[in-house]
Amino acid sequence: MKTFQGRVIASGNVTAQAVVSHEGLNTLASFQKALQFGDKTATCGDQNNPDLYGKQMAGKALCLPQTIGSTTGGLVLYCACSMHRQPACMLFSKPIDSLAAAGAILADVWLENVSMPVIDSLGDEFLNYVKDGMEITVDENGTVTVK
Repeated sequence: MKTFQGRVIASGNVTAQAVVSHEGLNTLASFQKALQFGDKTATCGDQNNPDLYGKQMAGKALCLPQTIGSTTGGLVLYCACSMHRQPACMLFSKPIDSLAAAGAILADVWLENVSMPVIDSLGDEFLNYVKDGMEITVDENGTVTVK
């Protein structure tokens, strides 16, 4: 068991199973099936991300370095939350980009009964330590415990 401290972008408490990517997350490509075609498990559709492609993201602790892609990134995250197809939490080893942060914050502020804690700046050690299937617990103060 190991504990990491990060910066809180959207607060909350959650425990979920880790899904790990060492590549950046292209939010549009990853969530396209969930948003356009009704995939309630939010199976990652980004063929350019071999760590995540074909894996369920909804309800999982999505562990990654950063997001990549276009200006739609924040809107995609907001829409995934509004459709209840969001990850249980998003955990970034690096600082989150402003567009993805905006989507997470807007979902946190505007949507009722939706939670997607987002913690960034957890460090490279976090991403090197966590593996698919590990249990992740996030506290509202930005503490992330990996079992």
